[in-house]
Amino acid sequence: MASSSDVHVRICGQEIIKYDLEIKAIIQDIRECPGPQASLLEFNARVKEKFNQLRHRIQDLEQMSREQDKETDRLVIQLETESQRKQLLSNQTAWRKANLACKLAIDSLEKEELLDQGASGTTRQRKATKESLVHTSSDITESLMSISRMMAEQVHHSEDTVGSLVTSSKTVQETNEEFRSMTGTIHLGRKLILKYNRRELTDKLLIFLALALFLATVLYILKKRLFPFL
Repeated sequence: MASSSDVHVRICGQEIIKYDLEIKAIIQDIRECPGPQASLLEFNARVKEKFNQLRHRIQDLEQMSREQDKETDRLVIQLETESQRKQLLSNQTAWRKANLACKLAIDSLEKEELLDQGASGTTRQRKATKESLVHTSSDITESLMSISRMMAEQVHHSEDTVGSLVTSSKTVQETNEEFRSMTGTIHLGRKLILKYNRRELTDKLLIFLALALFLATVLYILKKRLFPFL
């Protein structure tokens, strides 16, 4: 029967998978978004909310790994947490790329619309387009900085996980060595006990023979003195 902890871990894992699939679906919608900017902003708001929910559930899974009694269970959940963090980072990268592609497509469409407009409004529209491009460039720069921070955090978590695995492996190895040493000691003790038991049996046999010899001697002496004619 599964424990309460196992059930919570399973539910958390299912929610992580659900958020991951929802994020991928929204990213695909962003790639296919023809505009306008309002639609793109709506998609981005939704995907940010899903990322926050996914990040919180990954943190919950990491906390559950620390609460495990068994070392093997803790390591399995830590590896799953590490895998989900990498997947989150991959989704964020795909989100940035989808945003860039969508914004470039919208900007290209806006440029084509500008070419179709009259000369009087061309200058004003070009200025707006330049401002949009500057804003897009700023967003891309911010996205790259965010990815860089996430990669640094991922490296730190990977180092912690590797350190935990090394420590756990060393502990298991030391425990196995102690078990082997105890097994050798027990085996040696068993041999000594058997040896002492055999020696005790031999001693008893020798005592019995000596006693028998003594009694025989006493009987012989008594016979010679009391019944010399026999």
